[in-house]
Amino acid sequence: MLKPVLIVIGFIFLGLAVLGVILPIMPTTCFVLGAAACFAKSSDRFYNWLLASRLFGPIIHNWQDTRSIPKRAKFMAISSILISGSVSVFFVEGMMIKGLVLALLSIPITIILILPSTEDVATVEGQTQK
Repeated sequence: MLKPVLIVIGFIFLGLAVLGVILPIMPTTCFVLGAAACFAKSSDRFYNWLLASRLFGPIIHNWQDTRSIPKRAKFMAISSILISGSVSVFFVEGMMIKGLVLALLSIPITIILILPSTEDVATVEGQTQK
């Protein structure tokens, strides 16, 4: 029963990832990883297809190998959070609600900043192998 739901959610995430490739203010990496997680739990066929993708496969392999995100992806994700968050703060009324929105936006930004960058991990690994 859960597998069809995960497949649908996986394709929704994948559609959002494709939008992220097209739209510069929308993140791609988090949606690709979400789609991969859904497909890994629901469909070997779709999961392997996503891993083999020239566009999205490297993102998933980077995450699996190093638990890192490329700096460009981090920049795009934080930028989109800040842009959409600024719009939200502008349109909501009340200082308490604005503060709540800002506090909630700080959570994903903090998580993204804490995650290592793929370029930094590759540099450290290159130095240890020498």
